[in-house]
Amino acid sequence: MKKIFTAFLIIIGLSSIFPASAQTAPDVLVRSTVEEVLAVLKQNQDPRTIQDIAEKKVLPHFDFREMTQLAMGKSWRDATPAQRKSLENAFRSLLVRTYTTALAESANVDRTIEVRPLQMKAGDDYTTVRTLVREPGRPPLSIDYRMTLTDKVWKVTDIVAANASLVISYRGSFASEISRSGIDGLIKSLEDKNKQGA
Repeated sequence: MKKIFTAFLIIIGLSSIFPASAQTAPDVLVRSTVEEVLAVLKQNQDPRTIQDIAEKKVLPHFDFREMTQLAMGKSWRDATPAQRKSLENAFRSLLVRTYTTALAESANVDRTIEVRPLQMKAGDDYTTVRTLVREPGRPPLSIDYRMTLTDKVWKVTDIVAANASLVISYRGSFASEISRSGIDGLIKSLEDKNKQGA
């Protein structure tokens, strides 16, 4: 499971390097940027550069509040505004760390991405971009990006790889931690993991 999520975190990052807009179809955006980004990664593997790319170019295209809310499920309603912000920040840091680590480890992987035709109607503000990732010696991996149009910009709200949802995968562990130590306990657990991985 960890390898699957590592793979699709990498790919969603690659497909989000350049800004998406309401005028640019999400599948066109993915198709036009992937090859260029893969080429850049092959030339530059410096950890600071990867972190910088993640912070400035990739992460603004994630809707971390929505992703955190989805991962929290019904417990989101019980969180105070301050707790929600802390949860969002901690979850964001966790995903950033996972993404940058995975990106650094796979910079030289010979990978191709096939973007499937987009099933979307004019005026839709929600869509799924479907891709197929191919690597030598491995079966193809399907990765879907669930995206929502927010303030005229497409934002990623979930990623599904091999029928496994990123946010749903965290929901069970979040619920278990909340049942043991409450929402503040979950926040502390996430923050501790981020400190350990720093």
